[in-house]
Amino acid sequence: MDGTQLLKGVLDAAVLAVVEREDGYGYDVVRRLRDAGLDEVGDASVYGTLRRLYAAGALSTYVVPSDGGPHRKYYSITPSGRELLDEQRGSWRQFSETLSALISPATPSTSPEGAPA
Repeated sequence: MDGTQLLKGVLDAAVLAVVEREDGYGYDVVRRLRDAGLDEVGDASVYGTLRRLYAAGALSTYVVPSDGGPHRKYYSITPSGRELLDEQRGSWRQFSETLSALISPATPSTSPEGAPA
C-alpha cells in the first residue's frame, strides 16, 4: 500500500501531535516525523502543512536567534490547535477501529444448514 496517499489524510494530525509534544522549527518537525516512522513524509508537504495550520490559528510562531546561521522560526500549538488535534484523535480512533474490523480475517460464520456461508 502506498503510504504517501495515507499520509495526506493524516498529516495535519501528525504535525499537530509532534508540535504538541515539543515546539519545533520546520526541519525539526520533519525529522521528528521521520524518526517516528513516517519515512515518506516530504519536506515541502510538512512546510506547507505548518503554514496552513498557522494561518488557521492552530499554530503560533516565535523566532529564536541562532549563533551558527539564520534565525529559526519555531512553531507551537495553540488552544484551538489542541481542540483540533483532540477532534482528529477521535476521528482517527473511530476510523481505525472501523477499518480494522473490516480488514480483519473473516471468521467462519454460522449459517442455517444448507445455506451458503
